[in-house]
Amino acid sequence: MDSKGESKIKTLFIRIYPFHPYHPCSIYSWTGPLEKPSENNRIFRALRYPNYRLYFIGQGISLIGSWMQALAMSWLVYRLTGSAFLLGVTGFAGQIPSFFLSPIAGVWVDRSDRRRLLIAVQSLFMVQAFVLAFLVLFHAVTVWQIILLSALVGIVNAFDLPTRQSFVIQMVEDKADLGNAIALNSMMFNGARLIGPSIAGLVVA
Repeated sequence: MDSKGESKIKTLFIRIYPFHPYHPCSIYSWTGPLEKPSENNRIFRALRYPNYRLYFIGQGISLIGSWMQALAMSWLVYRLTGSAFLLGVTGFAGQIPSFFLSPIAGVWVDRSDRRRLLIAVQSLFMVQAFVLAFLVLFHAVTVWQIILLSALVGIVNAFDLPTRQSFVIQMVEDKADLGNAIALNSMMFNGARLIGPSIAGLVVA
């Protein structure tokens, strides 16, 4: 077969096969008819916004620290008391405030300045962590103090979660990338839930 015949067959194949990189309706035609974009650039495209990129890094570190602290508090309660019941009470105290307060917090977040509210809740997390560290370092910690601090984390979490989720919308300029930003946000949260306790387990061990 001559070169003209091969060219016609190739052109026909491209037109009837929509997933071919050179097809005009292909997803690869977003960056040009003959350019195939990097897969990583498409998966992490929301990170091209500087504000969202800083938020992503900062929240990742914060969430890893939060999960490390949650495991450390549970370990500390069990070490102080040896009671499975008090261990369960500590976990319950950290979760039940979010269950009751989240609907109210969501409405309040929608009517507030999300940036200032996010700074406030993160500052409260920091204060709680410093108080816990102070009590432990000076050997003044008791199980009831840990339960109260766990409840405080639960209350702050009720406002933190809706604030973080709604704040993402303000940082992504192109709404076509909003779905990608939300997906990366979920990946960050679940990744921190895996990494944080793993690091805490190594530190405790």
